[in-house]
Amino acid sequence: MEKVTFEVRGMSCLHCVKAVTDAIAALSGVHEINVSLEQNSATVTYVPEAVTLETIKDAVRAEEYEC
Repeated sequence: MEKVTFEVRGMSCLHCVKAVTDAIAALSGVHEINVSLEQNSATVTYVPEAVTLETIKDAVRAEEYEC
């Protein structure tokens, strides 16, 4: 498993945090997610053989947030 933290821009409320969290959680291979509104970031623990970091970021971008 790998753990990565990346910046998420465009979040302004708890609804945004939930949207980002739900988008990442829908991906197979993701084990743990912590999205921080205060730090404008997402920390994700995932299995790199099952999902790539780029796929995770694409899921966030699909919700119209920037990584």
